[in-house]
Amino acid sequence: MRYHIVHRTTYRYSHPVELEPHLVRLRPRSNLAQTLHTFELAVDPPATHTTEWVDLDGNNLLQLRFEGATDHLTITATSTVETHWVNPFVYILEPWATHLPIDYPSTLLTQLQPYLTSLTPGHNGPDPIAVQLAYEVAHANKDNVVALLSDLNQRIYKDCEHQIRATGAPFPPSLTWQQKAGSCRDFTVLFMAVCRKLGLASRFVSGYQEGDPNADERHLHAWVEVYLPGAGWRGYDPTHGLAVADRNIALVAGPYPHLCAPISGHFRGQGVRAEMGYELRIEHLG
Repeated sequence: MRYHIVHRTTYRYSHPVELEPHLVRLRPRSNLAQTLHTFELAVDPPATHTTEWVDLDGNNLLQLRFEGATDHLTITATSTVETHWVNPFVYILEPWATHLPIDYPSTLLTQLQPYLTSLTPGHNGPDPIAVQLAYEVAHANKDNVVALLSDLNQRIYKDCEHQIRATGAPFPPSLTWQQKAGSCRDFTVLFMAVCRKLGLASRFVSGYQEGDPNADERHLHAWVEVYLPGAGWRGYDPTHGLAVADRNIALVAGPYPHLCAPISGHFRGQGVRAEMGYELRIEHLG
């Protein structure tokens, strides 16, 4: 699939403010799953200095620095991306990774530590509801890794009502599962919490999903990637109940949701009200 994407975010301030450095994570990944053909970033007011780098998860980041005061900030990312994975199940797991518990080689286990630890650093113990759900899916699928991941994906999709919530941190996993409702990032964090309890490395992915081409509104999307020895990082989208194939376009991935925010930054100013709006257009090019 080939897509043309325009993602515009606008911040408006009730009084002129001075902008702190802003970190932008809007450049789509380019790897085996997808190829980035073109990318442009337009910023108003223009940044006085732009720094680009690749972070620990291979994400492309841009840091913008500003001078002077402004009553607005508009960031527009325009990209053309081609996705490749039509069948997300073309892989063969390592024989020791087909069933729980997975006995990772020591070097791999060390590398995966950030993706196995608690999603809430400093919190005492795992989320109890996530623990219960983890035991249920593992038992129901006789500890078969591929089967339990598909089952977990379907349970969240079928049992929970999807809600649009444009801003705010993800809900705790227990709240999402108890109220059986949440946004895509809430479902993603719930899925991750279950995986980590089961000893499956997982990470948060921020990006786009093709969705309904006739829909008037599009939204940023989130899903999960699970590290499967022999297959690498493989995506699961509990909002749609699907394994991620060629209809998802990934921007960034990381061990914690806050590391995947499309734009992060602060401003200096007292008594200022800030409003955010965004426009997202995804055109399927064939």
